[in-house]
Formats: sequence, structure tokens, C-alpha cells
Amino acid sequence: MAFTVEDYRDLVQLLSERPDWRSELRQLLLSDELLTLPEIVRGLAEAQQRAEVRLANVEDRLSKIETAIQHLTEQVRALTESQRQTENTVSRLKGESLEWSYRNKIYGYFGYLMRRLKVVDLSTIDEALEATLTSSEFRDVFRLDLLATGQLRTSPDRPEVWLAIEISSVVDSNDVDRAWRRADLIRRVTPLVLPVAAGDRVTSGAETAARDQNVVLMTNGQAQFWDAAVAAWIRPS
Repeated sequence: MAFTVEDYRDLVQLLSERPDWRSELRQLLLSDELLTLPEIVRGLAEAQQRAEVRLANVEDRLSKIETAIQHLTEQVRALTESQRQTENTVSRLKGESLEWSYRNKIYGYFGYLMRRLKVVDLSTIDEALEATLTSSEFRDVFRLDLLATGQLRTSPDRPEVWLAIEISSVVDSNDVDRAWRRADLIRRVTPLVLPVAAGDRVTSGAETAARDQNVVLMTNGQAQFWDAAVAAWIRPS
């Protein structure tokens, strides 16, 4: 017997009235894969939701880690600055201590090279310097760490020689340059001046600069380039 439209309508009516029949018919008409598709979709949706939750948690942890790293970076920066300031303070204190040592024990450092050594104040040649130097040169020369006079042991009959001494715990090329420059300024009023850079340690740059500029390097009571400096700056009479 042929399946008519009326039969189809009757079937639809029956299925609407009998959900259990509708379920059985669905199982007959659809494959197992299609029947399980809604469950699969729900599972995927739940998995996506869980993934989004995990991602949100990860993003939150990453944000906290970034904040912690930022705080750590700031702390390291502060510690680095504090360490730099501490090193500068220690270096300054070492320099001041070393300057005191040279001022009070000048013979201990230069006695084997010179006799009748004494520390002198720049005020002894203040007027001559002021009359000779420009205002900026005058200010510069008065920043010299230490000035001393004496006679060379190799030439005791010669006039007194002046030592223009720059003192630093670690002598670098800048210290050498200052010693040379300030000795040169003093030399305009008294000709026999030796530039000296003194300290506990000497950088390689300072050693090169001292050799090139005929500046004496004094470390731990040992003088470098003394003879060269004497030959360059103390002319034979």
C-alpha cells in the first residue's frame, strides 16, 4: 500500500503525541555518529569553557609574575645604586685616608728619592699664582691634593724641587692628567716641579698616560717613571 500525505500527517501527529516513538524513529533514521553529535558538542563546549578558565588563570599568574619581576627589577636597580654609592663612599674614604698618610708620612714615600722633604701649602705661592694664572687655572691649581718640596738625593746641590701630587685609592688616567696639568700651572711660577699620581693601585690606562706624559706613579712606596720625569722636568743647571 502506498504511503500517502494523509498517512504522513497522521505519523507526524502520532510522533508529536508520543515522544518515545519519536526517539525510536530518530534512532532508526540517524547514524550513531549523528546521534552522539550533540553530546560531543556539549563536551567540546565544556572543554572550551574549562580551557578558557585555565587560560584566565594562566594570564592572572603571568600578570602576577610580571609584577613580581618588575618589583624585583626595581629592587635590583636600587641595590645597584646603593652599591655604587657605597663603593664611591669607600673609594672617597680610602682616598682621604691615603691623602692623610702621604701628608703625614711624606718621608716614608719619597725619602729614598729626596731629602729635606716637607709638605707646603699653596698659599706660599698664592700671590705669584694669582698674578700669573687665569681665574679658572687659579681655581684648578688649588684643587691639588698635596704639594711638597725637597732636594733630589742624586743632586743635593741643586735648588729645591716641588712635587705636585694627586692622590687616589685607584689611580686612573684622569688622575695622571690632573697631576700633569696642575704641575704645569705651578711650573709657571717655580720651574722645578715634578707631577706625581699616587695611590694603592694603578690602572693600565694610568700607566700608559704616566709614561707618555712623564708623570711619576707612586704605589706602595715604589715610584715608576721617576728618572724619566726628572730628566723631562728638572733641567740640568
